[in-house]
Amino acid sequence: MKLFEDRISSAVAHVRIVLAMKGIEVESVPIAILGEEARNRSADYLAINPQGLVPALLTDDGALITQSLAIIEYLDERFPEPALLPADPAERALARSIALVVASDIHPLLPPRVAQRLGAIPGTDPTTVAAWNRHWIEEGLSAVEALLSRQQPGPFAVGSAPSIADIVLFPQLVGAERVGLSFNQWPRIAAVVPTLRSIPAFAANAPLPRS
Repeated sequence: MKLFEDRISSAVAHVRIVLAMKGIEVESVPIAILGEEARNRSADYLAINPQGLVPALLTDDGALITQSLAIIEYLDERFPEPALLPADPAERALARSIALVVASDIHPLLPPRVAQRLGAIPGTDPTTVAAWNRHWIEEGLSAVEALLSRQQPGPFAVGSAPSIADIVLFPQLVGAERVGLSFNQWPRIAAVVPTLRSIPAFAANAPLPRS
């Protein structure tokens, strides 16, 4: 399998964490998404992924899978151990809900293409874009905190083992730290961060800082 990726992407981090957890080897195909070296809008990559986004996974049988949650679901079905969803139906739904808060409600508002578009609007500047990013991160993580507060605390976001909730949440937490947000305002989130950082699959695959 081939993974088209840029290590600065939190969505790529979702997939890399899963690959590491399950011990799956793939061929990495770097696709820069920022700066003069950006290739994601090139004709050759758009022919592979019409959205021009990363990650994208090319399977051994030639199927192309885009969007990190779809890739995670594919990998979990093909390689079921360790499972990425809790066994309890209510916990499974909660894990999916938390993953979707991040992947569907926070992440789409923050990628470089959104920042570039905002910066092109007359009257905006880097300070405005930074405030935009902080607002949506804080709003989304506050919602995650409220969801976590409805269950008994544990070492992970949901259940007794890392799940899709942790996999999608962790890279966003790394991003939140990098824009100067403190986890003190989210005590339930803060409680799971040390556990996730202690797991090599998470720590080694956090999104890299943007240069």
